[in-house]
Amino acid sequence: MPRSKALPAELDPSARQLAERLRLLKDHGELTMRQLAAKTGYSAKSWERYLGGTSLPPREAVEALARITGADPTPLFALHEIAADTWDTRRTRPAAPPPLTTRGRQGPDHEQEQGQGQGHEQEQGREQERGSEQEPSAEPRPGSAPVPTAPTGPPVTGAAPGRFSHIALTAGVAALAVALLAALLLLQRLDDDVAPAAVATPPRTTATSPQPSYTCHITRVDGRWSAGVNDGRDTEIFYGATGADVAEAQCLLRRAGISPGGIDGMFGPLTLRAVRTFQLRAGLTVDGMLGPRSWKALRG
Repeated sequence: MPRSKALPAELDPSARQLAERLRLLKDHGELTMRQLAAKTGYSAKSWERYLGGTSLPPREAVEALARITGADPTPLFALHEIAADTWDTRRTRPAAPPPLTTRGRQGPDHEQEQGQGQGHEQEQGREQERGSEQEPSAEPRPGSAPVPTAPTGPPVTGAAPGRFSHIALTAGVAALAVALLAALLLLQRLDDDVAPAAVATPPRTTATSPQPSYTCHITRVDGRWSAGVNDGRDTEIFYGATGADVAEAQCLLRRAGISPGGIDGMFGPLTLRAVRTFQLRAGLTVDGMLGPRSWKALRG
């Protein structure tokens, strides 16, 4: 078995323990990712995320892995419930806006600080000029016009608009970053929810290739029931399989009084339900797979 990758360091302890338990069950059962996908209905890509600690597995996926490996699902459900609470909190927590780089701070802010310093020096110079103008001077002669003074000019107010523009720009960048993060989290959640449903869809044949037709010929040969479709083979089949072996099982299920749907050679949801019903009735392990014991009971 290939060695598993290390779990992320920032993973919550409950989620880490759950992922390690699931890895042990997979390794103990000597299951590959492809076998996990076929036996649980969840894709191999989804199981890589579940066992790698990058995505929290659904409760149904945990139950399916415990069922096919014969493990007790109760402690796994308890770990999953704790991990789900902390996982949702970690995923919905808004990320802080990225800090401005050193070069960015030395752009508008640096120029603004220089402008404010220059404006302050100019203001101090004008105050000194006003002080010198307000000193007592000789009174004007009677009848003479007052001597006009040179205008000092309006005070510099260019620093305030620049400051407001910078604040508005920073707030806009922060809001954009939060919106992008929320959109990414939503897309990832939708991908986790849709992936199992896409894998669980039974395979379809193309429109150009006609589906083979099967006919049940139930006979008893040497004390064993046969439908005459797959020459008496007892090949192990599971959900998603197609072909004559599936059609043989469908015929024998119908003979046992359990409807698998049509005799189309496709191991779909109806056939899966019929197999589980038969296994429950026969006292077998209800795993939805037709192995040697299930075939023996069908033909017996």
